[in-house]
Amino acid sequence: MNEDSTGDGPSAPGSQWYDADAGPLVRPYAMTGGRTKPGPSNVRFDLIALVVVDDDPPGPADEALLGPEHRSLLTLCRAETQSVAELAADADLPVGVVRVLLGDLLESGFVRVSRPVPPAQLPDERILREVIDGLRAL
Repeated sequence: MNEDSTGDGPSAPGSQWYDADAGPLVRPYAMTGGRTKPGPSNVRFDLIALVVVDDDPPGPADEALLGPEHRSLLTLCRAETQSVAELAADADLPVGVVRVLLGDLLESGFVRVSRPVPPAQLPDERILREVIDGLRAL
């Protein structure tokens, strides 16, 4: 049996993919099946897009077919509405991976995604000046 360079234990082929503290390391492309874009609809998930569990999601049998990363994101979404950036941080996954996984969940009907209300558009400067002039005239 081979010893690894630290003398901590046996060295097996492929052991470079194992971290004693973190456990097995999985490459991001393995989690997404090599995909880099979310689903056939190519929906774009902004970092501030809000993700919630759908009101009428598929049943537990369909959820059992999901991968562990998908189920982890669903668990986080059930706890509270979160942005894509928060989900990536809480799941400890790269944002690109989370976007692909959310695309799967969206197309399967597990989640809904909405954008927060954009900041109000400021009125035209000309209108503001007219209001100020009108107030001064009073």
